[in-house]
Order: sequence, then C-alpha cells, then structure tokens
Amino acid sequence: MASDVKPRSTYRQQQAKATRERIADAARRLFAADGYGSTSIEAIAAEAGVAVRTVYAAFGAKREILSLICERWLEQANAQELAGQVLAEPDPARRLRGAAHWLRALYAAGFDAVLIFEAATDESPETRALLRSKLAGRNEVMDAMIASLKGHLRVRVREAQAVFRAIAAPGVYRELVEESGWTPAEFERWVARTLSAQLLRTP
Repeated sequence: MASDVKPRSTYRQQQAKATRERIADAARRLFAADGYGSTSIEAIAAEAGVAVRTVYAAFGAKREILSLICERWLEQANAQELAGQVLAEPDPARRLRGAAHWLRALYAAGFDAVLIFEAATDESPETRALLRSKLAGRNEVMDAMIASLKGHLRVRVREAQAVFRAIAAPGVYRELVEESGWTPAEFERWVARTLSAQLLRTP
C-alpha cells in the first residue's frame, strides 16, 4: 500500500534548509543594523531563535552565511530569469532597457545586502575571496549583456562594459535613490537613457 508519509531524509533536509534560511535572514537583519564585523555568532543565534551550535553546524563560519544571503537575494530579485530575458531580446535598444531593469531589480530586492557585502570586504582574506567570487558572477552577467550588443555599439565592447559597470556601482544607486529620493523606477529609466545615449550607435 502506498504511503503518504515523506521519507525521513527528505523531511530532515527540508528542516535543515528552513533552519539555514531562518539563520541567514536573522543575520541579514543584524549585519544591516550593526555591521558584519560587529555581529557575533551568538547574536545571530539569539536573533534566529536557535542554539549557537546550530549556527556552526549549519554554516561552519560566519562568512558562509554571507553566501546564502547572496543566493537568497538573487532569488528574490529573479536575477537569473531576468538576465535570460535580456539576452534573448533581439532589439538592441530594448535589450539595454532590459539590462537597466535587471539592475533595478537587483538593487530594489535588497540594497541592504549590497551594503553588507561592501562592509564585509574589510574582513578576513577568506571573506574577501568569497565576496570577490560573488562580484565576479555579477560582472560576468553584465559583461555578457554588453558583449551581446557587439555590432550595435558606438564604442569598443570593453569600453562599453566599463561604462555599464560604472553606472551600476552601488554608490550611484545610493546617491540617487537612498540619498536624493529617486524611486527605483526613476533610477531604471535614467540608467536606460544613459546607456542608450552613451553606447548605442545612432540608427
């Protein structure tokens, strides 16, 4: 007779995943409020409502929590699917507008995470290496978006990629949205207009 009871291993995996996510969410709140370096494993455990040993068992080291925070942030932004849509867009102008939307989605989904990663770069070499790898992944996507426009650009591909990276720098979003009161939608429109004016050949 078929049983509706899930295998014990599957249940345990689900519980472990839920615990890791609860710890990561608690750590994200504390990192944003108090700073990565100032937040202890003990504080994270208390915020998450778990034992200290549970945090160590789930992650091993505090920097590994950053990795899960990054993964959850990208999932919330729907970053992978949006990037695929940008690269599949045949029209160059719409592709650049899609790139601007992708960038807006990343920042709007969790600019607090971006600031956490920036602050954590002052920590250990291992933490810096982890964050460099995450940044490299983001840059690879951005570079691919621009490289796909080869033949439609008014400048060399590498120069165009540098322009996009400069516009996408967290400090630009912070100045315009966090400090000057622009909405994320206004930021997106500005990025799209600027990229189009600076990079695309005039028809």
